[in-house]
Amino acid sequence: MNKKSFVIVLVLILALSLLTIPVGAKPSGTVNVQILALNDFHGNLMPPSGSSGRVGTIDAGGVEYLATHINNLRALNPNTVVVSAGDMVGASPLLSALFHDEPSIEAFNLIGLDFNAVGNHEFDEGWHELVRLQEGGCHPVDGCLDGDGFEGANFQFLAANVVRQDNGKTIFPAYKMRSFAGAKIAFIGMTLEGTPNIVTPSGISDLNFLDEAETVNALVPELKEKGIETIVVIIHEGATQNPTSSPINSCTGISGPIVDIVNNLDDEVDVVISGHTHQPYNCVIDGKIVTSSFSFGRLVTKIDLTIDRNSGEVVSMTADNRIVTRDVPKDSLLTALIDKYNAIAAPLANRIIGSVTADITRTVNAAGESALGDVIADGQLEATNDPGFGDAVVAFMNPGGIRTDVTYVGSAAGEGDGNVTYGEMFSVQPFGNSMVTLTITGAQIDTLLEQQFVGCGQPVAGGNKILQVSSGFTYSWSLSAPACSKVDASTIKINGVTIDPAASYRVTVNSFLADGGDNFSVLKLGTDRLGGDVDTDAFEKYFAAYSPVAPGPQNRITVLP
Repeated sequence: MNKKSFVIVLVLILALSLLTIPVGAKPSGTVNVQILALNDFHGNLMPPSGSSGRVGTIDAGGVEYLATHINNLRALNPNTVVVSAGDMVGASPLLSALFHDEPSIEAFNLIGLDFNAVGNHEFDEGWHELVRLQEGGCHPVDGCLDGDGFEGANFQFLAANVVRQDNGKTIFPAYKMRSFAGAKIAFIGMTLEGTPNIVTPSGISDLNFLDEAETVNALVPELKEKGIETIVVIIHEGATQNPTSSPINSCTGISGPIVDIVNNLDDEVDVVISGHTHQPYNCVIDGKIVTSSFSFGRLVTKIDLTIDRNSGEVVSMTADNRIVTRDVPKDSLLTALIDKYNAIAAPLANRIIGSVTADITRTVNAAGESALGDVIADGQLEATNDPGFGDAVVAFMNPGGIRTDVTYVGSAAGEGDGNVTYGEMFSVQPFGNSMVTLTITGAQIDTLLEQQFVGCGQPVAGGNKILQVSSGFTYSWSLSAPACSKVDASTIKINGVTIDPAASYRVTVNSFLADGGDNFSVLKLGTDRLGGDVDTDAFEKYFAAYSPVAPGPQNRITVLP
């Protein structure tokens, strides 16, 4: 056979073989996809301190370590997507908050985040500021404080249920798709429908927040039309376990809004990555994996999907919450980012925000009241006692949230005796909690005060937790009275008037307490919630208005034998 005849025969063989392949045939086999998820990072670039930086007894968190853990996990599977279930920014520590959370955006650009579903704290400065974080550009008021511009997020914010009132469109895409060896996955991102109740109204007044399950279910036909059979929902809403000390991969007595949402989702949804409650859990609800990875970058959830390349359906899936330990090398790129912002932050942190007449300390008297607690509560009431911020009549501050004293003697920063720097003030309340004004009854205020004591709200190991109260609020409690009867209801007064058990009162607490923190569960029953300033902003405004600030009088709470 000559060369020409050989070529003709070869062409005929190839043509015949092509005829045996059905038109539109899909590839066979499976593909493995890894999703790495976190939630509620809240700008914690540095390793969080205290219990906020631990998982059980293990020190955890810090973006330098988080980056290393994610890179190590990504190396296990090239088919990896990294996602966040909201509150990546907002209520952040000083290093990120000073720069309107631009450092956190840049950190996750370096980490290689793919998607962030918007959370309620993404709206702390209004939705137009959130658009700036996505698209880049200097802050409209403060400019670019780091001096080198801001390019915005390389990852995509998702907001399926956040709709503009003027045109009916979502502020960010409802979903994005990824394809791996022909297997298509849709990632739908959204925040909780109740976001307007927990953020400042002015920043989102022209937006509508839609029902979570209804939003997802309405998208399913569109996704299936595009040949997408694997659906992952990233949602900033969550649940809690009972007890809260359950292991990070358990699902003990799970309850909360996410349970109802998941049960109402279309069966086409495979995975739900949740957040908001700052709780770790790993569940299967209604046949769907449902996860949450704690908060502050302490955990990463590793989700492994095996997808049939022909049908596009998930054939197996597993999830595992993994601790972001600090026993791995720091990522050098993130270290350089932190060093850069630490250097720039120093003069900002050393800015004088006011002055004091003497040391204002956390030291409590016999009744459990501190001079600094009085001042903080007064500042929180001041920030929320007018119609624009909630009409609060009393503020309560948890003592554990007061981390250090305000001292009269100047620091190494050289601000001088009596002056208080922003950094010093921030160290007093480093958790970045936001103000929440809510409505509770007089009877619930009585319950709140009873929950301060061991046996009625507080465990024996933790001891009593006496809430610090603002000016005008007074009451008495008894050392010898039994649990749940320590407070004489007739002594609970606001500006000298005994509270009415049946009446409603607007009270201000920080977001930690509003969510039932420190076992003050009655606050979770509060209604008509309105989010306000971050606690440090309220503190700074109070110092700006009333400096030099004197120690609180410690005369609002009385203890009886």
